Amino acid sequence: MKNTPFVRPYRPSDRETVGHICVMTAHQGQDSTALYPDRELMPTIFAYPYVHLEPDFAFVLDDGGGTAVGYVLGVPDTAEFAARFRTEWLPGVAGRYPPVVGAARTPSDEMIGLLHTPERMVSAELAAFPAHLHIDLLPHWQGRGYGRTLMRTLLGALHERGVPAVHLCMVRANTAARAFYDRLDFRLLDVPDPGPVWYLGRSTAVPV
Repeated sequence: MKNTPFVRPYRPSDRETVGHICVMTAHQGQDSTALYPDRELMPTIFAYPYVHLEPDFAFVLDDGGGTAVGYVLGVPDTAEFAARFRTEWLPGVAGRYPPVVGAARTPSDEMIGLLHTPERMVSAELAAFPAHLHIDLLPHWQGRGYGRTLMRTLLGALHERGVPAVHLCMVRANTAARAFYDRLDFRLLDVPDPGPVWYLGRSTAVPV
């Protein structure tokens, strides 16, 4: 009998596979290992702190056999999350990834710079969209409707908590991701940022 994929809450036993998904999608939805050889770096910034600090807003796509093949990770209050990232998460990982002295010389240096500046997540222009999220699926599982299901699950959890709206930040070059978010009624937000990124947001109340 063929296993049926389904969305479920994150479990601590998913941590390794969540890290793997992050690595395999961190470069415009594809494998990032050529850019970031340390396979723990990207999850340490974009995955592990979310499941550690806000596990109630972490959901995975289970392949039907118990293995996570995608995830959506969210936080209900970005400002609070950034503060907790600074005080509760960063001290435990700064030893492995100390601050870069001087200008960044590699893509990994740039990412370590992000790790040490969680306050970058907070912007006055995003005050009406207090939650934020990351969603990733392994390439084989993309384009099959599972991303919509993951997003629907997180939006429901945020709405139930009383969070009115959510935002995300994405690299502009990832055109496939932008098309996905457009289909889910995310709209472009006017947020100044020196990087090649877009900020998108939407209400948590409207079905996807």
